[in-house]
Amino acid sequence: MQLTSFLENSRLTIALTGEIDHHCARNYIQAIAGKIEAYTPEICILDFEAVSFVDSSGIAVVINSMRRMAQIEGELYLAGLGEQPKRVFRTSGIDRLVHIKEAV
Repeated sequence: MQLTSFLENSRLTIALTGEIDHHCARNYIQAIAGKIEAYTPEICILDFEAVSFVDSSGIAVVINSMRRMAQIEGELYLAGLGEQPKRVFRTSGIDRLVHIKEAV
């Protein structure tokens, strides 16, 4: 699990990498929650550009991030989705709950 983040104008961008599955999902959930709590952004963007695979654990990462942002009355965006992650999120209905952008 690797992630990088930066804050600009109350907009937190968190870039995720690799595969998001049950082996690393809990670590991603905790790391993202920590960033959101530390910076309390108005908008949080999860950048999936370097993510090659997502399973149901990736859905949990997004839902937990969405809940954290709702607690601080912020918005969550997903960006840079490859074909496989996009298919998983659309099939699960996440695309109806979270804003999806093509790129950061």
